[in-house]
Amino acid sequence: MRQLNYDPAARKRTVSLTLNGDLYAKAKAQGINASQVAEAALAEALAVRISEKVRAEISQDLGAYNAYVEKHGSPAEMLREHLADRDDAA
Repeated sequence: MRQLNYDPAARKRTVSLTLNGDLYAKAKAQGINASQVAEAALAEALAVRISEKVRAEISQDLGAYNAYVEKHGSPAEMLREHLADRDDAA
């Protein structure tokens, strides 16, 4: 189950939206609840934006890690070597 990025139990708030009048009238005539559709679309847009931000941060972090490895070597390999050199190593 996907975790929501907002509080679905938060109090509803009246907002003003500008929509195509013909589209709104036809959707309303078909029984489409514009508020529900707008809320669902905003939730999806928010999830996409947050995912894009997280992907960008991960990419930046991987770039920094790769630059470190290029300059200093692998931290995991350094740790293995350090532990292998210990007197009490099995």
